[in-house]
Amino acid sequence: MTQLGLFAEPEAGPAGLRHTDNFIDTATEQELIGRIAALPLQRFQFGAFEGNRRVAWFGHQYDYAQQRLTEAAPIPDWVTPVARQVEAWAGLDEGSVRQVLCTEYDAGVGIGWHRDKPHFDKVFGLSLGSACKFRFRHRRGDAWQRHTLAALPRSLYLMDGEARSQWEHSIPPVEARRYSITFRTMKRP
Repeated sequence: MTQLGLFAEPEAGPAGLRHTDNFIDTATEQELIGRIAALPLQRFQFGAFEGNRRVAWFGHQYDYAQQRLTEAAPIPDWVTPVARQVEAWAGLDEGSVRQVLCTEYDAGVGIGWHRDKPHFDKVFGLSLGSACKFRFRHRRGDAWQRHTLAALPRSLYLMDGEARSQWEHSIPPVEARRYSITFRTMKRP
């Protein structure tokens, strides 16, 4: 006989969202934070607006003024081993990651609701330094369906399928300085 619990099963989240904790070790995390902090990070520019987070793009960059993808500096050698590890975890061919975005969020900084540009396919995020709430929402009729993922330091998430194409995501203001590395594959023409 099956016994019903008092509480409903927690929502699994959007289809196509995968997550793993402790994707890298603490020493690798500290090395990556040091590398990102040493980059010439610039405030995120989207059109006439400037975000509070600071970023460095590699491989490709979306130019909001021109509304198109442009080439950026090559992906640095120090991030390539982590990109290969991300590809292996996802079962992708080596070299599938073609765009990398390094981001620094100071305490009190977040990112509003959005979807990544359609030029990209799979989106991976490696959380570094401090935890954040990674929120998802999807309109269902007159209501929002919501999901929150606790992105702990050294954890990795993948947005693919519905999580990538139909759900928006955001990060509320973080409590302590946080870094992230976003790895993206390109959509095939």
